[in-house]
Amino acid sequence: MMVPVALLLLGILASVAAPRLLGRADWPDREPVVALWVWQCVVAAVLLCCALSMTLSAAAAWQAVRGRVFAPAPHAVVEAYALGTGGAWAAVTAVALACGGLWSAAMLVREVVRVRRCRGRDRAELLLRAPLLPGEQPSEGRLVVLEGERPDAWWLSGAAPRLVVTTAALRRLKDRQLDALLAHEQGHARARHDWLLHCSAALADGFPRVPVFAAFRDEMHRLVELAADDTASRRFGRVTTALALVELNHHRGVFGPCPTPESHVPQRVDRLLTAPERLPAPRRLRLTAAAALIPVIPVLVTLVPALRALG
Repeated sequence: MMVPVALLLLGILASVAAPRLLGRADWPDREPVVALWVWQCVVAAVLLCCALSMTLSAAAAWQAVRGRVFAPAPHAVVEAYALGTGGAWAAVTAVALACGGLWSAAMLVREVVRVRRCRGRDRAELLLRAPLLPGEQPSEGRLVVLEGERPDAWWLSGAAPRLVVTTAALRRLKDRQLDALLAHEQGHARARHDWLLHCSAALADGFPRVPVFAAFRDEMHRLVELAADDTASRRFGRVTTALALVELNHHRGVFGPCPTPESHVPQRVDRLLTAPERLPAPRRLRLTAAAALIPVIPVLVTLVPALRALG
């Protein structure tokens, strides 16, 4: 019965330590795509710890579950897990973790419903402001220009994704700046950043006191913008992309002394202008491989008694 406890302690340790370690690291801003991958692996490891601990706790509490989980396992392997020593604590742990899993699923469903509702409202408003011509069908990747006094651009995801740009943005941005802006938004769409944002929001809303989920949501909002900035800057240059950000956001007051919801924009502009050196390719590869091994750790912890019994 020690394995479920070890998995829970490992999950708690990861949820507390990972945000602090990643927050102190200086490389995520230089390699946002790698940082996105690392964060996903950390969160997957925490969720896997909870799922495996729930499974083993349920197997210790109820014989029916134990028979299904360990049906193909030799008797020595079942004995190695000491499942009969859990008592009432095993049932309490299994039920608590199962409730947490159901709550996570409910938060994800709520987020999906909310996003679909907002997307439908945005599409209806877009169709009202920019109606289709007679016989015209919505096409994927279609560029839509809207009358607007403020420069703005956004990607409307869905079955037929569309890139929306206001006329003020077209007037304010020069040719290459507009191209950089479009490349930025297309970078979001190609990498499916909206899925990361929705999943991180669902976990953070469902478990606001869990440090790793709150940090996951905040970092996703920041890192996806840095990754899209890099996508645009690789094609049209860092200075051009930075100027496009300035022209698109200076009317929002983000460069003033008072903080705003878009207060990360000045840091993004500074990052583009200072051009931080990327990590060497071998180190990027090592970080990517090491992150991929993080979810493997809970699996190895779960299999330790079985490997010892078979060894």
